[in-house]
Amino acid sequence: MGRKEERPGQALEVKVPNLFRCPISLDVMRSPVSLCTGVTYDRASIQRWLESGNTTCPATMLPLPSTDLIPNLTVQRLIHIWSASASAAASASSPSAVLTRRVASDLLREINSSAADHDTVPALRKLADFFSSVEVDEIDKNDLVNAGGCPTVLAPLLLRKDSKLEVSAAVARVLALILTSDVVTEGNKKIVVSTLVSDLHRSISALVRLLRDEERIESRIDAAWVLDAIVAAAASDAEAKMLIAENEEMIGELVRLIEPADEKGTAMDCRAVEAGLGCLDGISSAKRARPRMVRLGIVEVLTRVLGADPAVSTPVAAGKALRIMEAVAGCAEGRAAICEEGAAAVSAVVRRMVKTGREGAEAAVAVLWSVCHAFRDRRAAEALAAAEGGATKLLLVMQSGCSPAARQMAADLLKISRVNSKSCLAGYDTKTTHITPF
Repeated sequence: MGRKEERPGQALEVKVPNLFRCPISLDVMRSPVSLCTGVTYDRASIQRWLESGNTTCPATMLPLPSTDLIPNLTVQRLIHIWSASASAAASASSPSAVLTRRVASDLLREINSSAADHDTVPALRKLADFFSSVEVDEIDKNDLVNAGGCPTVLAPLLLRKDSKLEVSAAVARVLALILTSDVVTEGNKKIVVSTLVSDLHRSISALVRLLRDEERIESRIDAAWVLDAIVAAAASDAEAKMLIAENEEMIGELVRLIEPADEKGTAMDCRAVEAGLGCLDGISSAKRARPRMVRLGIVEVLTRVLGADPAVSTPVAAGKALRIMEAVAGCAEGRAAICEEGAAAVSAVVRRMVKTGREGAEAAVAVLWSVCHAFRDRRAAEALAAAEGGATKLLLVMQSGCSPAARQMAADLLKISRVNSKSCLAGYDTKTTHITPF
């Protein structure tokens, strides 16, 4: 049975067949394509996977002799049939029709001319419907962002200090829909982000305010996605990057957003985890941010995320968590925190070493190498030796076409783990040059 598809402003709850969901994003596929393994993905999601350097099928983790993407016209037709019937059912239960470009433009003018904050909320929600609807032409969406001046209307509402939280949440919803859309062009997304980056301090303050909102998880997720875009845009600006790295409140709220509600991680929100991890992944590239992230408990939270059920902590989320763990392992505070977690942290890293793509696997190896070899922590080394399947996974990484540095680090870790006498690899030894990943 499919899950209930959640769309802003849609009164009818629609059950989406699992066949129509992308295995990576879990959203309904807009452009289904198949790999040579026979698994079908949404084109945008699988392209991001391949462009990240991965050479395996995300679902099966089988090596890909070819990365050609074949349009799955059968699934596409089925999705169109299903979508049409779902839309007909929604129309029968609701008088509202799909918003047109003209109506959306009128909404922007209404928002821009509203005298009171509360007057803008209904219009903002309708605007969110416009950007979330799969029935609205992508040209109309892009035109509203570019020629329609959508960012210049929305940004001032978000940045106003006296804006009500409900208004800020509605604005963040529209901005997040634009910035995470597969049909909005990168150029138009840059227009939105540049508008926010032009007043970076106030933009961050407004979004952190939403991250603190305990009553609206959707608003917190939207704020994280918008922050993710801002962090990515600020990566090439030293001053902006420093401002972000030193914002301890923002980092703390993002850590809290991804924190599982229980020890097993079964109660965590997958969307919140992915949004928060994406933002923290970008922030962790700043060395000055890493000690702050450690002080705010990032290592403990990442350990629990990595230890959660893979059905809850997806391969994409686990890959991001491993990259952040690698980044914080680059500072003394981070290595100490990983060792303090001991067996829990090492076991979690080993557990998710494979099936997270090349970047995730290499990040896992770098984390283990840092604490077991460079830091030479006895607790971490013992945990690695005791980890189930640790040696096998290290060998798999070495044979997977990883970088020379990762291969040598994996070989060093095999020496440390010294597999037990029941293994055919007992006594395995290597002669390697130690290369630090930091």
